[in-house]
Amino acid sequence: MDALDDPFAAAERELSAAPLGEVADAVLVDMHAEATSEKKAMGYFCDGRASLVVGSHQHVPTADAMILPQGTAFQTDAGMCGDYNSVIGMEVDEPLRRFTTRIRSGRFETASGPATLCGVFVETGADGLATRIEPIRMGGQLAASVPTPE
Repeated sequence: MDALDDPFAAAERELSAAPLGEVADAVLVDMHAEATSEKKAMGYFCDGRASLVVGSHQHVPTADAMILPQGTAFQTDAGMCGDYNSVIGMEVDEPLRRFTTRIRSGRFETASGPATLCGVFVETGADGLATRIEPIRMGGQLAASVPTPE
């Protein structure tokens, strides 16, 4: 994380401006970061003040959907929506060529195979805090995970 553009200070400003249960009925925080530790730290930082903290950027759904101690739903990464028979949504040839030759010359082309929809399903209580979180995976290459009504 860049200390000059502190995401924790930015989250604090926004959470303070629209407190959950007072100004906002629900608060969703998308932590777009590479490191899983940064995402998890943001989850705990927002715990009890956000309905959901979910990570993005890695394009791979993680298996850690949970409700944190103070009621915030959390998942390190929701995964991408796209063709998983690819290199993060791109046809395999050009990214593979770049990795093996270290030469950038061709264009990335969007993969066109069957798409997988990935995300999270969250239910909240009247206070805006999570009562349930489940991963969603539908279609394409990954094993399906579709929340069932309770």
